Amino acid sequence: MKTETTMVRARIDTALKEESEEILLSLGLNMTDAIRIYLNQVRIHKGIPFELKIPNEETVAAFKEIESGKANKTISVNELLDGLKK
Repeated sequence: MKTETTMVRARIDTALKEESEEILLSLGLNMTDAIRIYLNQVRIHKGIPFELKIPNEETVAAFKEIESGKANKTISVNELLDGLKK
């Protein structure tokens, strides 16, 4: 049985595409495979297969700190687990 296919086109940032392709290749996937996996998950979950939320101020501040290169904190596994319990 031959499956009918269709073309999907999307415009995305060049750096996002290149970085994503590099990661996907290290996983043994190409962009088409990744999109197919994602869309199958959308179908299975009947929606986006992960939670979408607007980040709170603390999370936004943490993102900005990481992006600025100022984030240089290391923590132990126990500290991480304690933080997850809160």
